[in-house]
Amino acid sequence: MAQGYAVFIGLVIIVALCVASWFLAPKGQNQVLWRSSLILSIVSCYLMWAITFLAQLHPLIEPKRNDLREEYLGH
Repeated sequence: MAQGYAVFIGLVIIVALCVASWFLAPKGQNQVLWRSSLILSIVSCYLMWAITFLAQLHPLIEPKRNDLREEYLGH
């Protein structure tokens, strides 16, 4: 089963990737463009994954079974 600490492990990996992209960006006239593009895309992918992961970890709507008979529902 998935745990909530996976988000923090992913965050550490993302920070490492951002630092690596900062130092390993090609030198030249477009270095700032490379850095910002890489870091923005890495962070955007992480945010999309984290939001989707956390939404599935703690859903707002609880699924309800409708194939149970009334006497087993416990209401």
